This record gives sequence, C-alpha cells and structure tokens, in this order.
Amino acid sequence: MNKIIIFCALAVFSTSTALADTDKKLKTKEDKLGYSIGLNLSSEIQGLLRAVDLNAKMVVEGFQDGILGNDPLITPEEFRKVMTELESKLKAKQAKLQEENMKKQAGLGKKNAAAGKEFLAKNGKRKGVKTTASGLQYEVIKAGTGSSPKATDQVETHYRGTLINGTEFDSSYKRGKPVTFPLNRVIKGWTEALQLMKVGGKSRIFVPSELGYGPNGPPKIGPNSTLIFDIELLAIK
Repeated sequence: MNKIIIFCALAVFSTSTALADTDKKLKTKEDKLGYSIGLNLSSEIQGLLRAVDLNAKMVVEGFQDGILGNDPLITPEEFRKVMTELESKLKAKQAKLQEENMKKQAGLGKKNAAAGKEFLAKNGKRKGVKTTASGLQYEVIKAGTGSSPKATDQVETHYRGTLINGTEFDSSYKRGKPVTFPLNRVIKGWTEALQLMKVGGKSRIFVPSELGYGPNGPPKIGPNSTLIFDIELLAIK
C-alpha cells in the first residue's frame, strides 16, 4: 500500500512541474534523463519503505522543496538527528537480516552435508564407480585414447552439472559451446578428475562438497552440496 501511495504522489508531483510533459511522453533526451533519475530515486525509496515507516506525502514534499530550492520545514540540527537515527535503524535491521541469513545458510549447509554423505556412501557401492583417496568418486562412461592432462595444462571440455536431486545448475551443452580453462583454476574435484581422464573420454564424477564449493556454494548450488558432473575431455591446449 505504501508503495502505491508513493508512486501516485510522485506522479502528481511530476505533472505539476516542468520536469515532465503533461501527457507523460518522453519527447527529448532531457525528458528521458529526468525520468530515469526519478526511477532510480524511487528504487532507493522502495528499499527504505521495506525497512522503516515513511509518510509518502512528506517524502514527495521534501523532494520538491529540495529540488526547487524552497525553505526546508526542518532545521539543520533536526535533519542531522533524524538521519543519524535512520542510519542506526537501518544498520541494526541489516545486521539482523545478515544474522538470520547466516543461521538459515548454516541449517541448509548441515542438511546438504548429511544428504551428500548418505548419497556418496550408497553411490560408492555401485558397480563401475571408483573412489579416490580424497573422496572423489568417478565412473568412466567412455574411455579416451589420447593423453591425460597435468594440473598445469589448459583443457577444453563439454560438461553438465547437477545436484544429487537431479537439478541442473550449469551446462556447456545448452550454451552450445565447449569451455577452455586452466586445470588448476577450477574446483579441486575437477582438477583431480580430469587428470584421470584421457582426451576423447567421458566420465561422470561425484564431487564431495569439500572438493567443490564447500560452505560457500553459489545460490544455484547452495552450501555443502555434493555435485555430479558429466564431463567430456575434448582437448589439451
């Protein structure tokens, strides 16, 4: 409701000044610039609306007095006091949100770690799946006939990455273009697995979280997630 009020108020203000045409069409570069700045300001105000209670009419009136050079309705001392209190309130709210997010991530990380451990324990017993000393698991889909890369090599690969529940989070196949990268600049699971492959080969690897992104997994992956990759080693650069 507050958002609707503030947008209506801003629209009324803009039509009562020379900042925009009365028919609300953007005819000149100056119109587009002014309108874009207004949109940018409104996005900042939306953030404040979510954090604190604001009187939308006073927001518009303060903006109008400031941009037109009218005498302010508040003294400099009162202004500084209000803004200091606002800053403190916003910092406290941000700290609370960060704390809540950390707790949420910690809980999700614990859940993902347990699910990954259970998955790897069962998967490691399947025929054709091998487990290395680091805990990496791999299954050869197609044996290659070329050379094996070293950790310092650049490799060209096609790959598809999923979570253990089957959710795909990345795929060079979908992008229609293989990826080239230094083998020592990727997650540990990839660095190890590709050195076990030969050019022309394809493997499915199962990467424990400690050989992947650990507790800092990106949003599509999540903390402490075990990952599955289908990888084709196309070439060693």
